[in-house]
Amino acid sequence: MSAKTWMISLAVLAVAGCGQTEPVEAVDEGGDEAPASNIADLVIWGGPIYTAVDDQPMVQAVAVRGNRIAFVGDDAAAQAWIGEETRLVDLNGGAMYPGFTDSHIHVYNVGQRERTLNLDDVTSVAQLVSRVEAAIAETPAGETLAGRGWIETHWPEGRFPTRQDLDPVSPDNPVILRRADGHALIANSAALDAVGITRDSVAPSGGEILFDEAGEPTGLLVDTAMGAMSSLVEAPSPEVVRETYAEGAERLVSLGWTGAHDMSVPWSIVPIIEDLAISGELPLRSYLSVGPEGYAPLAAGGHRDVASGRVITRAVKLYMDGALGSRGAALLEPYADRPETSGLAIAEADETIGLFTDALRQGIQMNVHAIGDRGNRYLLDWVEEARAQVPEEEWALADPRWRDEHSQIVDPADIPRFAELGVIASFQPSHAIGDLHFAPDRLGDDRLVGAYAWQSLLDAGAHLTGGSDAPVEQGDPRIEFYAAVARADLSGFQGENWHAEEALSREDALKLFTAWPAYASFREDDLGTIAVGMRADFTVFSADIMIIPEAEILTVEPWMTVVDGEVVYESPNSFHHGE
Repeated sequence: MSAKTWMISLAVLAVAGCGQTEPVEAVDEGGDEAPASNIADLVIWGGPIYTAVDDQPMVQAVAVRGNRIAFVGDDAAAQAWIGEETRLVDLNGGAMYPGFTDSHIHVYNVGQRERTLNLDDVTSVAQLVSRVEAAIAETPAGETLAGRGWIETHWPEGRFPTRQDLDPVSPDNPVILRRADGHALIANSAALDAVGITRDSVAPSGGEILFDEAGEPTGLLVDTAMGAMSSLVEAPSPEVVRETYAEGAERLVSLGWTGAHDMSVPWSIVPIIEDLAISGELPLRSYLSVGPEGYAPLAAGGHRDVASGRVITRAVKLYMDGALGSRGAALLEPYADRPETSGLAIAEADETIGLFTDALRQGIQMNVHAIGDRGNRYLLDWVEEARAQVPEEEWALADPRWRDEHSQIVDPADIPRFAELGVIASFQPSHAIGDLHFAPDRLGDDRLVGAYAWQSLLDAGAHLTGGSDAPVEQGDPRIEFYAAVARADLSGFQGENWHAEEALSREDALKLFTAWPAYASFREDDLGTIAVGMRADFTVFSADIMIIPEAEILTVEPWMTVVDGEVVYESPNSFHHGE
């Protein structure tokens, strides 16, 4: 145990429920003494503290009063903030950062992953079938079995699963298993029969039904074609939605996330999430981007902010195309490994541009999924057209901060347009370290030049922000930070032509999950850095991810997560308890 022994004071840390305390007044950090009224609730010191502030990138100590940072500076000056009821935290080998924010995640689905058939670790078609067989044994006759998480790119069979794989172990129960990316699913014959999909079925616009050589459906449905299966899955009750969302949030704070930009949130569950925050049951800071059905009510009522910013709703999520793995991403040229298709364009030009022009006038942030180079081209073109149609004096916001969610495959000619059009490149580093095993086959080497081009986007002046897209990926900040700086898979493999020069520096990777998400959610004056007056959101890991070897980033432990000055997660192993 180091000299600054951490302890819990006799009084419980005074924090305000859901961060409703008023901001503290900025205090001269160079002073020798602090007024008695400014005794801190929490002081953290004894290890590296990174601020994500260029002028003062590291400090020795931080003091918190209520939900705000009251002091940043050196150990000696921090002493003046300590009183009998101050909790002292000695980092004792750990390191602290501004609160990590996942800029693209699906919180409810993270909770749902914990409650349904989780196929994340399935390694073959045979194992998938075995998992389904075991689950069917516990499922009442005729009831639908739903699961998620499979991805076939490493499987020895080298193919997608089919209904013929599932039928022998599930002849009577409909089975619906979503691919990890959420843009494809495999259904057995019972499920196909239940919704009437046959050899004569035609996929809706923006979707695909795969057929075998005999002309029969394989069971694989892509993007909008998956909608047919929704009737087989019972809608959860509000109570289940509440419990599932809370479970997802608890999972995220236990990993070190303090905030989440929650994507494609159904408008119907926004009040449930808000009520969780108001009642003090939501440990995570949630910034909601609702589905397209939420555009009209959001525009009518204006952006929503509850529990002093614990839940903010001001954005709408749209889709330009599908995903690369399921060949739904819209490409400018055909897929290298399936030249009969160039992917699926989901959005319609006239409808989307019309929505964009209205959003400029309403002040609604548009966060748009775009993965393929054609999907990204369309998005940039349509943003440009909308801006041309609406004079700037009619914009509700001088800086709308619209976002390209994923920004995966971009034609190099389009990279400068992100900065020119003010479009934020919102991407998930873990996609690059998973996709490196199949993207070269899908694209060919030439199109890898603009693939996952993080440093090129940054050099071109674009704003960036980073997330995980969980449950598509694991949703672990350690994996995302590692992927951003190593640009290699979890074993260290990178592969040829994967453009190592597109990795980010550790300083920029830290901002990717702290300061830049704050900007991407209009909260840079409140969040994302450690400075006097900012919200007290912190992430503490067991080692210094800014200097340890890249591979060791994956092994650090989340020790403490602080949101609005409240410790919302603390590991029993933190700060070397018991040593």
